Parts: sequence; C-alpha cells; structure tokens
Amino acid sequence: MTGQMIEFRANGGTAQGYLSKPASGRGPGLIVVQEWWGLVDHIEQVTDRFASAGFVALAPDLYRGKTTTKPDDAGRLMMALDIAQAAKDMRGAAEHLLSLPEVEPKKVAALGFCMGGQLALFAACEHPDKISAAVDFYGIHPNVTIDPSKLSGPVLAHFGKKDSFVAESDARALVERILAAGKTCDAHFYEAGHAFFNDARPEACSVPDAKLAFDRTLAFLRSALA
Repeated sequence: MTGQMIEFRANGGTAQGYLSKPASGRGPGLIVVQEWWGLVDHIEQVTDRFASAGFVALAPDLYRGKTTTKPDDAGRLMMALDIAQAAKDMRGAAEHLLSLPEVEPKKVAALGFCMGGQLALFAACEHPDKISAAVDFYGIHPNVTIDPSKLSGPVLAHFGKKDSFVAESDARALVERILAAGKTCDAHFYEAGHAFFNDARPEACSVPDAKLAFDRTLAFLRSALA
C-alpha cells in the first residue's frame, strides 16, 4: 500500500477514506467506490493502482469501518447502506479532492465496482457540479435510482455477458437510458461474469478482460479529465 487513511469533511460532518497520490505529485481526481465487501485491501490496492497511473485517488469508506468476506453479510451491509448519507460522503470526497493542490486539473471522476459501480454513476448524476465523468463496472444496487438527465459528463461502462447479478438486457437498457437522455456512454460487454476485474477473487477474475477494461478506463479518464 502506498496511500493512507484520511478524514475529510462531508455535509457538515466527517468521513474517512483511503487516499493515494501519484509519484508525479499531481493529477486529476478520482473517487474509487467500494464493492459490497466494504473498504477492503483490494479496493485500497485498486486505488493505489490508479494513483500509479497518474490520478489522485480517494476511496471513501461508505460502511464506516465495517468490512466482510462473507456474501450474506455483504448483502446485508449493502441493503443497510444509507444511500442519502453515501451520496453526501461521495460529494465530500469530490470536494476534498478538488481542494487538494495536487489535483490538477481541477476535475474529478467517480469509478466503482459492483455496488460501487452503481453508486459511482449515481454520484455523477447527483453531483454534476463536482463530478465530471463516471466509470461503472457491472454496477448493481436495488435501492439506487439513476437519473441520467443530470449527468454533466461522459460515462464508461463495463459489463459481463455471463454476469449472474446484472442481466445483460438490464445493462443494455441502462446504457440506452443514458443515451436517450442525450448523454455520452461508451459501454463494453465482455465474455465474463460478475466481478471479473477483482483479482483478489481468482474464481471470478478474468485476467485478459480485466486488463482490457483497465486500459480502456485509463484512456477514458485521461480524456474526460484533461
């Protein structure tokens, strides 16, 4: 790990998150939103990976210190998440990044995986004045409603055709909703299942697809946040 846990202001209160900065010292901002497991080591490693690629990356701890490795517990944590508070935490994360002198240019994107993918897109819709782009990796959360008309910037989406949690038809319908709202959405569908980017879960990870998705994400972010 190269980053550190920090505290930042969020809607008059405080929240915590894992902040990682690029070796170059400067770069655009990136919010990395956790999966349903919580802010686990894997998400911190992904945050470091994006920092190594040139971004000032912050992963807010939406579960306030809670993590799990058990799917049943993860499902309960996901369903118990206060969406309104999560939205405030993500806005606070964006505002904190924009306040840092290392964030240059002054632009922030939101990116997330599984539950976090849906929340990253949600944050971009709810806070278009702070979040300029979104990346959704196979996002799902039944309590989160997306309003694409609010987006101020482009969206990149990655979905698995063999995803047992997110049906391909539902994913394509979401993409169509974004396009129908007059927004930009570049969507990619892989011959892979859910969590294919998560290299901490070898039973789910598809290494070639993960690499391709990462390369596409870097190209998208560098363009959107230039």
